[in-house]
Amino acid sequence: MSILINKNTKVITQGITGKTGQFHTEKCIEYANGKNCFVAGVNPKKAGEKIFDVPIFASVKDAKAASGATVSVIYVPPAGAADAIWEACEADIDLAICITEGIPVRDMLIVRNKMKQKVARGGKETLLLGPNCPGLITPEEIKIGIMPGHIHRKGRIGVVSRSGTLTYEAVAQVTELGLGQSSAIGIGGDPINGLKHIDIMRMFNDDPDTDAVIMIGEIGGPDEAEAARWCKDHMKKPVVGFIAGVTAPAGKRMGHAGALISGGADTAEAKLAIMEECGFTVTRNPSEMGKLLKSLL
Repeated sequence: MSILINKNTKVITQGITGKTGQFHTEKCIEYANGKNCFVAGVNPKKAGEKIFDVPIFASVKDAKAASGATVSVIYVPPAGAADAIWEACEADIDLAICITEGIPVRDMLIVRNKMKQKVARGGKETLLLGPNCPGLITPEEIKIGIMPGHIHRKGRIGVVSRSGTLTYEAVAQVTELGLGQSSAIGIGGDPINGLKHIDIMRMFNDDPDTDAVIMIGEIGGPDEAEAARWCKDHMKKPVVGFIAGVTAPAGKRMGHAGALISGGADTAEAKLAIMEECGFTVTRNPSEMGKLLKSLL
């Protein structure tokens, strides 16, 4: 068991013929069961063609109808990416994973409101991972996104992170210690995104094949604190917490659009303090995440 995706998941790539979409789709197809998982691509101008033996369709709706896919991954350039997310929602996809970085905040506001209105009308909810995220992986089964597959091993540790590179850092440490991962999820660093830490922690808590979790956050925003408070009351598994940006000055916008400290509760120290209060084992040194976790098992 894993969360969100497994070796039987069928995936559509939106933007499969672009440079980034091509490169990463090929890598995902080569990983584990990817050949059977990546079943369709979308490009309105190239419908009827194939790439990597994957048929291309004019729309997500057509691709879903023909392939039975339930998940879509989006490599569409920033100007069209929010529309691509909405297209996946309109096609009633279960999970849309948006890798694209640099989507205008206004575009994300519009699409998030449309997604909420659709659910309020009784329509199907499409879960969104990202944007500006590395995607997710269930090791030795399927990877969807841009993470390096070779550092992952099947195991029982969950990893959730706002930072792509720190996801890989945590995963590499866990693999080196011989533990492996149940699933590793990058939720992305944009201020307006889909699934939050709290959503993923709920899933890991319910997953019988996850024994412990590494949760990595960043400065800016209330998400990590909300997840920690939820965990204090509900989480049955040990959690190691790390917050990137301990040395970041207040009021300065960092590389991730969501990583802006307004001062007070969204600094790294404040978040680490809340995590500690809520029973997390926290570290200020990212190179210790794996070792700390192993000591809790």
